[in-house]
Amino acid sequence: MADSAKNESAPTRIWVIEDNETLRKTVARVLGRQSDMECSREFDRCEDALTILGRGEIPGIILLDLGLPGMSGIEGIERIKASHPEVEILVFSVFDDSDRVFRAICAGASGYLLKTSGMSEIPQAIREVLEGGAPINSRIARHVLDMFSHLAPVNHDYGLTEREKEVLEKMVDGLTKKEIADQLDLSFHTVDKHIRGIYSKLHVNTMTGAVAKALKEGLLSS
Repeated sequence: MADSAKNESAPTRIWVIEDNETLRKTVARVLGRQSDMECSREFDRCEDALTILGRGEIPGIILLDLGLPGMSGIEGIERIKASHPEVEILVFSVFDDSDRVFRAICAGASGYLLKTSGMSEIPQAIREVLEGGAPINSRIARHVLDMFSHLAPVNHDYGLTEREKEVLEKMVDGLTKKEIADQLDLSFHTVDKHIRGIYSKLHVNTMTGAVAKALKEGLLSS
C-alpha cells in the first residue's frame, strides 16, 4: 500500500464533501473519468470526513461545499487544516460574497470555484492546486480585490528578500511554481524553497493565503 501511494502514476485520491446527493454523484463521476484522479470518498457532512481523517486515511485534495448541515464548510476547513495541513482544499460553493470567500481563504482553502462553473473546470482546478496554483473564479477574484482595495495597507516588514518578493509578485499574478521558475530562470526546487520561506515569514500555509496577505497588507506596493 505504501509503495502504491508513492507511485507517481497512481491517481490522486479526492474526497467530495457536498450535501446535495445528485451534485455529489455527478462530481464523483466526472472525477472518475479522469485517468489521474479517483473520488475515493464522498460525504454530506464535514464531521464524517473528520472522523475518517482521524483514522489515518488521508486524501490528496478535498472538494468542499460551504453550506453544509451541521459544521459549516469554513469551520471544516479550519479543522482539517489544523490537523492535516498537507491536505489541499478546493472550495466548490454557490456563495460568492466577499466575506465568505475571504474567510475560506484565510481558513486555508487553496482555491475557490463557484457551482455555476462547468464540470470540466473541476478537474482543471484540482490539477492547478496540485501544481501549486490557486484557482479562483474571475468573479470571486474581483470581489476579493475590491474588498482589499478598501483596506489600508498595514505595511508590516516580514523580512522578505528581494528574490522572495519577486516570487511573491509572480504568485500574485497567478503563476504556478513551474511558470515562476521559467519566468525567473530558476529551478523548480529553488522556487519551492523560496515559497516555503515566504510561507514561514508570512505565517501562512498556502499560496492563496500568501497572495491574500500580500494584497491586504500592500507588501508589494513599494
